[in-house]
Amino acid sequence: MPAATFFDGIGWREGVVELVDGRVRLQEAVATIGLPRLDGVVVGGFTDHHVHLQLVDHSPLAGSRLGRVVDLGGNPDVVRRLVVHQVRIEFGGAFLTAPGGYPSDRSWAPEGSVREIADADAAAAAVTEMAAAGASCIKVTSNSTAGPVFSDSLLRTIVGLAADRGLLVVAHAEGAGEAERVVGLGAARLAHAPFTERLSDSEISRQAASASWISTLAIHDDPEREIAIDNVRRFHAAGGTVLYGTDLGNGPMPVDLNPREIAALREAGLDDAALWRALSPVDPLDPASPLLFLPGGTPAAADPLDARPLTPADLKV
Repeated sequence: MPAATFFDGIGWREGVVELVDGRVRLQEAVATIGLPRLDGVVVGGFTDHHVHLQLVDHSPLAGSRLGRVVDLGGNPDVVRRLVVHQVRIEFGGAFLTAPGGYPSDRSWAPEGSVREIADADAAAAAVTEMAAAGASCIKVTSNSTAGPVFSDSLLRTIVGLAADRGLLVVAHAEGAGEAERVVGLGAARLAHAPFTERLSDSEISRQAASASWISTLAIHDDPEREIAIDNVRRFHAAGGTVLYGTDLGNGPMPVDLNPREIAALREAGLDDAALWRALSPVDPLDPASPLLFLPGGTPAAADPLDARPLTPADLKV
């Protein structure tokens, strides 16, 4: 039963690891004198806050370093039935969009993954449907470069309907002024760090106080990549919450932790502590949580890309 340093999602703490019924478990505890110590640090499985499981072979998640994923646009009846060993699957359900809006005309959008919302009654029906399916958030699209978008009043209505059910709205904002508009109307999270345009410093400060951003930096090429990284750098410096997300399913990428996304976040100025928080590891004290081990790592120098599953063999120190 060796001692170990672990990350709890906020900071580094001390505990012990032991083998219980053939599984490695972590407990918060003060190590006794003379107790052996793991040469490395322990974390829970990481979170990808933006995936599309219907667009990939999701089976490799079971052996990955991800402990939780959030599906942001899929058929709710399909996604809610998906099961991957030791990976928590949360979802927003279908894309809610204006009639003819993005991605209603996209061939890649799975059947049943889009709801076109024309009025408040349709909005209420859609939000009720997603909540009943078990959605943890509501996904809306506001892509003015690809079709119609919600009016201010209808988007504000959707935000209110979601709030009535304790759900935040995650918005895909694309096109001039859309990131500013959707956050101003109450969207609590952007599905992509703004990449259409460089936001003003005053807008960055406003958003840092009212919304969080999912990164998805690596899906872009320049100039969008450069714009997004600059926005994230200033948003982070202003105290904004940046969450790791890849838009898994949008082109070839690993069904795992994505080195290109990690590199982009570092380029945007997320230091080690901020990067760990962006990755939002699952609580490692939860008995159902998969545990990851970073051999030789320390809180000051641990690299998430070095993580691998913690095994019973690691306890033999």
